[in-house]
Amino acid sequence: MCSILQIIQLLLNVAFFIMLVHIIMSWLINFNVLNLHQPLVHSIWDGLSRLLEPLYGPIRRMLPNTGALDLAPLVLFIAIIIFRDILIPNTMVSVGCFGARF
Repeated sequence: MCSILQIIQLLLNVAFFIMLVHIIMSWLINFNVLNLHQPLVHSIWDGLSRLLEPLYGPIRRMLPNTGALDLAPLVLFIAIIIFRDILIPNTMVSVGCFGARF
């Protein structure tokens, strides 16, 4: 059980950093620091968007329409932080994974 929780925590950490890169890239693109006409930037942006869109889609359908402000990344970001930093460590303690690193 401890190994499964550690794998879930690792996957949440990876998702956290992928989302962080996606959010920072979106800011840099919107402030014209990065240009989507560059092939490398476009490839990275397209890959990250395709990777995260299945996660954002259901959240966008539940949230009210806020126009140009997309709150789906924020909601998912908060959910990942809650699972990664609160629920998984508490579950590890309750299961008895005392030697596990959180």
